[in-house]
Amino acid sequence: MKKSAFIILFLVLQCNSALLWAQTEPEEIKLDTDQFQELFYESLLQKGIENYDKAIVALDKANKIKPNDAAVYYELGKNYLALKEYKSAYNYFENATKIDPKNKWFWIGMYDVSYETKNFTQEITVINKLIEFDPKYKEDLTSLYMGTNQYEKALALIQELNETIGKTDRRELYKSQILSVGKFQNMEITNLEDLIAKNPQDEFNYISLIFLYSKNNEESKAFETVKKLEKAIPDSEWAQVSVFKNYLDANDAPKAIKAMNIVLASAKIDSKIKHRILNEFLVFTDKNPQYSADLEKAVGYFDKDTSVDVAKEIGKFFHAKKQWNKAIMYYEKSANKESDDAVGTNLLLLQAHTEMKQFDTVARKASALMETFPTQPQFYYYAGLANNQLQQFKKAKGFLEMGMDYVVENKELEINFNIQLGEAYNGLGDFKKKDLFFSKANQLLKEKK
Repeated sequence: MKKSAFIILFLVLQCNSALLWAQTEPEEIKLDTDQFQELFYESLLQKGIENYDKAIVALDKANKIKPNDAAVYYELGKNYLALKEYKSAYNYFENATKIDPKNKWFWIGMYDVSYETKNFTQEITVINKLIEFDPKYKEDLTSLYMGTNQYEKALALIQELNETIGKTDRRELYKSQILSVGKFQNMEITNLEDLIAKNPQDEFNYISLIFLYSKNNEESKAFETVKKLEKAIPDSEWAQVSVFKNYLDANDAPKAIKAMNIVLASAKIDSKIKHRILNEFLVFTDKNPQYSADLEKAVGYFDKDTSVDVAKEIGKFFHAKKQWNKAIMYYEKSANKESDDAVGTNLLLLQAHTEMKQFDTVARKASALMETFPTQPQFYYYAGLANNQLQQFKKAKGFLEMGMDYVVENKELEINFNIQLGEAYNGLGDFKKKDLFFSKANQLLKEKK
């Protein structure tokens, strides 16, 4: 009995000893912590000198000592990102966020991977989380919506940011791109009308709405908006558009001209509006020629306008009315500046001088233009015509014969050349050749019919 009791007691003591031996000594815990820190710092050192593979080895060892540590996962993500192993990088950053979702930098790691891989859908998901930490990321979200053609979301976000933190050039560029798509313009019109109702003293919203209407060629709506602006902000440059119209309708020319000059000098006002105002003043001046000098001054505001050659267009207006002196004045203005259609302008100018029977001028100008544009047959024609009228028949014949070589598939011009050559030979007393060229002209006229 005693023996049995002794054996049982011995076995119990043995078991207790085994349990005691299985417990970790405090020194071992400290040793593991020290080793973890050494490995972690080693990884930082290796990453710092761009030994990313060695940094990963150190972090893997650290992870075995202290599994599921968010900082270790984050560092593994950064090293894999540096090695462009994007899938592993994203997974480690994501694991870090699962352990500590309130750490912004873990989410930024995921965002960096999404950016590098151009995974826009993934980027949008991550950035919506980052916005919770910092609303400034809404700027990046705007760009992502644009990149993924989510224009409705982009426009809504742009409007929100414009109202809350103010406009930026980049957002305004995005907005103009969106509004080039017709279906979004009604949304923006409604938005601008709401903004005007909320804050009638904000000039920019009126101007944006005017631009939008003008872009869509809805000029009447643009002018209605201008009138609203005039009532709300009378000293606005844009308000002068409406002021000009009112004074012009009232036949108060001095006040209309003053308002017009403010509008034409303004860098804020759309060129289409300026062109419309000038056209209205042109019609007014045609009926009230005492203001011709003011029209000439107004045209000067468009000297650097590359969209429309204003001086040439006004010249054509007077040309159609056979007011040759005025047409010549504006054609000269156009011809004196660099133009893509210098040939066309100079031909109109020569024709106007011809109508005025200013043949000396036509001969001189056409001769100079032949040197500048040696393959343009029309200038040879005008030189020939003018010299015929000046009875310089030999000169006329020389110009016409040279110019005829450049006439290609232009039957009307060919007819005119033959007529003028007939006139030149008639003046030179060579009636046989006169009849030959007149006959050619008649034959071409029959073919033309």
